[in-house]
Amino acid sequence: MAKAKSKQEVVDGLATVLAENINKQFKGQALKTAYFLDGDLDAPTNVHEWISSGCSMLDLAISNRPHGGFPVGRITEVTGLEASGKSLLAAHTLAETQKKGGLAVYIDTESATSSEFLTAIGVDLKKMLYVPLETVEEIFETIETIVEGVRKSDKDRLVTIVVDSIMGASTKIEMSMEYDKDGYATSKSIILSKAMRKVTNWIARERICLIFTNQLRTKLGVSFGDPWTTAGGKAIPFHSSVRLRLKNLGQIKAKINGVEQIVGNKTSVQVVKNRMGPPHRKINYEIYYDSGIDDYGGWLTVMKSFSIVKQSGAWYTLEDIDPETGEVFKEIKFQSKDFLEKVIQFPETKERLYQRICDAYIFKYQAGIDGGIDDVVIDEEVINEE
Repeated sequence: MAKAKSKQEVVDGLATVLAENINKQFKGQALKTAYFLDGDLDAPTNVHEWISSGCSMLDLAISNRPHGGFPVGRITEVTGLEASGKSLLAAHTLAETQKKGGLAVYIDTESATSSEFLTAIGVDLKKMLYVPLETVEEIFETIETIVEGVRKSDKDRLVTIVVDSIMGASTKIEMSMEYDKDGYATSKSIILSKAMRKVTNWIARERICLIFTNQLRTKLGVSFGDPWTTAGGKAIPFHSSVRLRLKNLGQIKAKINGVEQIVGNKTSVQVVKNRMGPPHRKINYEIYYDSGIDDYGGWLTVMKSFSIVKQSGAWYTLEDIDPETGEVFKEIKFQSKDFLEKVIQFPETKERLYQRICDAYIFKYQAGIDGGIDDVVIDEEVINEE
């Protein structure tokens, strides 16, 4: 007697037939249209690759996995007020792309970048494609040209495109009108709405990471909720898989030749939208004008937050522990200025420490298992109303 098929097997069989029929219907296209997400590596929703932001702790906050970062095949928006470090963070990603053998493309609408700035954070200018543009239309025409060029010449090449910034781009209508004329205020948002629908699908099937920087500005007449919005309407926020909000927390000062000088800024980053992991996580890091983001300073901050290191005055104590066995290899005492010399320069110690940070930081909470409704705090504050 034949065994009756389960309902699940029948549903799976029907889905297979439907997928075949849909793909036949669109057989003129180069790639499939219908997928199964549990095992189809070609599915455009699957993210298989990440580009580091230059800050290991921010990479963790975004991707919720070791050695993550910005998702390839997706769109990221980096927002913040002026001098918050948006361009620097995006440029770090270009440097990290080059380290992986990828192509770095810098679309500049502000004509404000400098070769010295990019070189200082590790960008190889001889291999970076620099494209100064003025209008939103030119930006998306250029992105389309890059995508088509990658498809034809080197489909497997990793490409990161930074658009710095959307705020700095005009439209062709705006450029053609006199300064005292109205009528173009909504043209940018309309163009962006149309263009973003196209570009999202363009890059989803390619090894392309697309990053927009954008300026925060206050909403007029808002007395409660989130007072911030970004230029260009809601198209970029909607289509972005990751949105970051940067904030300058203050200046870093140090004595140089006996004179106190400003050498950098402390920056806070909040992940306000995240389709790759849990949103609303915050990371702080230091930016130094001569070298960019201090990656390992962020490590020390997280280590203190999760009690991985003990602090007594200016001294820290770290137990170098095997994450799997719990065996203590050695106890390391250091000051913050000696962190690289005493800890990070030893590869095995550094890797064990990174694994402990990941184990502590990666989100693992399970509702109903780790706690119920009486064990959590409901915060009714609206974080993002854009």
